[in-house]
Amino acid sequence: MKSHGNALTEDAKVLDRAVAQRLVSRGMMLAVAGGVLSVAAAVVDKKRFAFSYLTGFTWAVTLALGALFFVLIQHLTRARWSAAARRHMEWVSGILPACAVLFLPIAVLAHDIFHHWMGEHAAHDEILHQKAAYLNPTFFYIRAAVFLAAWAGLSLWFIKTSRAQDETSDLRPTVKMRASSAPAIIVFALTLSFAAFDWLMSLDPHWYSTIFGVYVFAGAATSSLSLLALITIALSKAGLRTLGGVERQHDIGKLLFGFVVFWAYIAFSQYLLIWYANIPEETIFFRHRWEGSWKAVSLLLLFGHFVVPFLTLLSRHGKRNPLVLGATSVLLLVMHYVDLYWLVMPNLDHHGAHPSWIDLAGLLGPLGVGAWVLSRQASKSPLYPLNDPHLADAARIDNP
Repeated sequence: MKSHGNALTEDAKVLDRAVAQRLVSRGMMLAVAGGVLSVAAAVVDKKRFAFSYLTGFTWAVTLALGALFFVLIQHLTRARWSAAARRHMEWVSGILPACAVLFLPIAVLAHDIFHHWMGEHAAHDEILHQKAAYLNPTFFYIRAAVFLAAWAGLSLWFIKTSRAQDETSDLRPTVKMRASSAPAIIVFALTLSFAAFDWLMSLDPHWYSTIFGVYVFAGAATSSLSLLALITIALSKAGLRTLGGVERQHDIGKLLFGFVVFWAYIAFSQYLLIWYANIPEETIFFRHRWEGSWKAVSLLLLFGHFVVPFLTLLSRHGKRNPLVLGATSVLLLVMHYVDLYWLVMPNLDHHGAHPSWIDLAGLLGPLGVGAWVLSRQASKSPLYPLNDPHLADAARIDNP
């Protein structure tokens, strides 16, 4: 027991100042490069950039939302194993306040992105006329403001309260977070689902899926766990092994494996229900994604987002090997972007996928800002929650 206490004290240090400054500088450089490239892309092809930026923005925001969900669910269940991992996910969820700024280009380009129901011809479409009470620009912007404010507020409050616990042995901050997690989960579920409807499903306002919000959530959870695995591996390589070593990698690998299967289950359920009903307004979604080179992208998602990760994470060795777990996590982060690209870009051109440097520009801006914010979060707090009541328990948990 004594050795655990000494190791925990050692592991609870902050990032080395030089390392932290280097990470923050690189994140800032990436954000600046993304901003410059985005301006150039918008000048060259504004409409293409609008769709590409929406893809990059939703990739960043879902990644942060998956982390926020992890924080909330660990407090709700009073999990013991995840005390350290929860701090790392707090860093990732810290991207959410920046997402309010990252949304501004979408607000400016909304008429190019959602032209089906924001354009003038919507008034002559009977289906859109029936949906006008919900799908109208004013209500769209109000909802977006509510979503972004709710996410930023939850993220900032849980981060602030968690760091308050670092300063005291009084467990009132932890009690507050546990009590707030249940209503926060409800807010999270509603806002994520409606944001998925607004920002992704409404790209084709004639199409609908009642399971779509869960599908987007599954991708968010999977991608955030992939990033958590990479953070854990990086900290372990840096010598912080008590709470970031092979046992924690195994824990995260098991959870990641479960969400890989969950994503596949939800994706297949959505497909099966639409295929079985055979309603033209619904089947057109999959028809567009089976035309031309989109067929190859659909197959890539099947194998890259499910088959390969399923096989690599199935064994105990795969979860405990940092190279296997790390490579699988990188693959899943890439596949999450491909998944969102598959959702967004066929609405621009459903005849085939035509990747462009403009797509890179749309991703690089949100990616750079997210990396900069994440590095700043990591540099401002201890690597683990110092006075968490379950921190010692987390260090002792083993996978037999």
